[in-house]
Amino acid sequence: MARADAQAEGPPLVIVEKVKGALRLSAVSREALAVGLVPGLGLADARARVPELTVEECDTHADAVLLERLAEDCDRFTPVVVIDAPDGLLLDITGCEHFFGDEAGLRRALGRRFARAGLQVRATLASAPDAARALARFSRVTQTPPGGDEAAVRPLPIVALGAPEDARLALARAGLKTIGDLADRPSLPLTARFGEDLMRRLRRTLGRETGPVTPRRRVPACSVERRFPEPIARIEDIEATLTDLVAEAADLLMQRRQGGRTFEASFFRADGAVRRIAVETGRPAREAASVMRLFKERLETLADPIDPGFGFDLIRLSAPIAEPLAPAQASLDGKVVEDVAVADLVDRLAARFGRDRVVRFLSEDTHDPDRAARAVPAVEDPAAGAIWLAPETGEPPVRPVQLFEPPQPVMTMAEIPDGAPRSFTWRRMKHEIVHAEGPERIAPEWWRKQLGAPTRDYYRVEDEAGRRFWLFRAGLYDRETPKPGWYVHGVFP
Repeated sequence: MARADAQAEGPPLVIVEKVKGALRLSAVSREALAVGLVPGLGLADARARVPELTVEECDTHADAVLLERLAEDCDRFTPVVVIDAPDGLLLDITGCEHFFGDEAGLRRALGRRFARAGLQVRATLASAPDAARALARFSRVTQTPPGGDEAAVRPLPIVALGAPEDARLALARAGLKTIGDLADRPSLPLTARFGEDLMRRLRRTLGRETGPVTPRRRVPACSVERRFPEPIARIEDIEATLTDLVAEAADLLMQRRQGGRTFEASFFRADGAVRRIAVETGRPAREAASVMRLFKERLETLADPIDPGFGFDLIRLSAPIAEPLAPAQASLDGKVVEDVAVADLVDRLAARFGRDRVVRFLSEDTHDPDRAARAVPAVEDPAAGAIWLAPETGEPPVRPVQLFEPPQPVMTMAEIPDGAPRSFTWRRMKHEIVHAEGPERIAPEWWRKQLGAPTRDYYRVEDEAGRRFWLFRAGLYDRETPKPGWYVHGVFP
């Protein structure tokens, strides 16, 4: 309000941006509008009309950041928020109006919140998103009755459709000035002349067709929240509220026979800032104690603790991802209990150290040992990936569990160049080989041969001390290279 009063006493304010090499007005203040300055006017023409102007350059990045912050704050009203750049937001309030009495109450609460932030907004309630967008931008209608979208948008100008400039000019030359004029014309000639996009915009604006709405954040499968008449700031109150929400979400998931794979706590500050903390689980979970333990682990490891500022007036707990979860029955050997304990440990480690620092291996469908396994975060779906082949009973493992990356070079002695080694030196220690099995020839896939990867002959060898190694010769002697190199790729347990 102070800025508005100061601006009213000074010269009119205009925002300019460069359009095709010329500076044009992109936004004007009320004072500038009152003296005849409108968006789209050239800056030179504006100065000719009003010599004393306060001119500011348009900062599209700052506008986008502000719009993103406003969209983040609007999550307190509905989980479905769509950014309608450059200066609009679409909110799907279906099922959310009961928190504010009715739809009109939600609209008033939204307007009051933006007003306290010093922003002037137009908000329109309509059944169709495109109708609400057009009415908010080009009319003073605040709410349409059920089924009344078409009647409300018919008087609006053609520009409310958001069609390209060339299409708007062609429609204006044809005498079609309003949406109603366009809606009364046969659709086939218009489609042939202007394309299906214009008619699709028309149908969606009239409410005859519903277009896709992509929210900026994924709509959670389960969500519970607490609203406070007075903001809370004590960490004890925050943790107690979060504990209650976790228990409530667990009961809700149990009724649905589901378990959450991701849980997210959102803390809405009174000044509009939002802080979110998420935890993941390696399996569907709904045990309140386990989930709350993960949140405590996460809170303790935050480099930037949550700052309540003037307090949180809303705390929400959601489960963005939920999967079916039937009650587990422990087997006689206790394996189910052990699996649950291991999964809980993995979740706690991931919450404390980060999801990318606790990994597990997935098998890949390839014979190349360098790509036979890949590391993924342990909290991801454990059922993903190929099945590991179990070794034959009584037989030694075919390959080591862990491979060196990259393979380490060794010096070898062999009776013949393409035969098994008799001894090798690795890390300044010489190993005499007493047993050797091989070779196991592994060539790269035909589509990878162009990368120059040589053929490898692998040997399982054992030295005089009983230590077992996995060696390979890189390159076929006298066919791929005159002097093949030897490497140790792993050590058997």
